[in-house]
Amino acid sequence: MMNYVRFLIGLLVFVLQGWTVQAQGDISEEQILVVDSLYREDQVYIGLGLDLLTNKPEGISQNGFSGHFSVGFIRDMPFNKRRNKSIGVGLGLGVDVYNQNLFIGEESDDTTSIYAIVPDNIGQVKNRFSYYSVQMPIQYRWRTSSATDYTFWRIYTGIQLEYIYHFKSTFEQSGNTVNQTKIPELNKIQYGLTFAFGYSAFNLKVYYGLNSLFNEDAILTNGNKVDLQVLRLGLQFYFL
Repeated sequence: MMNYVRFLIGLLVFVLQGWTVQAQGDISEEQILVVDSLYREDQVYIGLGLDLLTNKPEGISQNGFSGHFSVGFIRDMPFNKRRNKSIGVGLGLGVDVYNQNLFIGEESDDTTSIYAIVPDNIGQVKNRFSYYSVQMPIQYRWRTSSATDYTFWRIYTGIQLEYIYHFKSTFEQSGNTVNQTKIPELNKIQYGLTFAFGYSAFNLKVYYGLNSLFNEDAILTNGNKVDLQVLRLGLQFYFL
């Protein structure tokens, strides 16, 4: 009798172990399916770049280094079965600094802006403008990634909207400093085309601004329109 009971207990344990292994196998397959079904490339991005001014009127030039820094997050929305094609929409912050010879000041009435070219013969000066912006990239995204492969080729292209929430122009020379933050002629809403290409986290990125930094009321003292646009070249780093 005891031998029979032991046999039944052993058989029950064997069946339960087999069921557990089978259940675990089923769960693993389900988990794989869940991973595949939710596969996205939601990413934090960091951008570093060189800012170039284009469409410059005669006499305006850049001097020294003009740089860009940005950080943000992009929501990835795949639309094909393999999930290597998607639309990405993001939100981030950017900082841009331009060293150049465009002086921005104001008349004594505090309402009229002055735009002038800083002469080369006035000695050692520092002249730059900078701004902080909220960015909204919208991308078409193609990559060779999969749910388990995180090193892959990518091509991301689209548009980027920017809202400049703080602008500052600074002119410095011995015994004289001019700071200007209220610029009525500033186009606070910027937009442009973007293209990024690379492998894994390292990518080359280009941004080409489609509208000018200043509106048509920004006129140099020589009568030319300021009408500057932005070309940004740099690196974009993506992290999961």
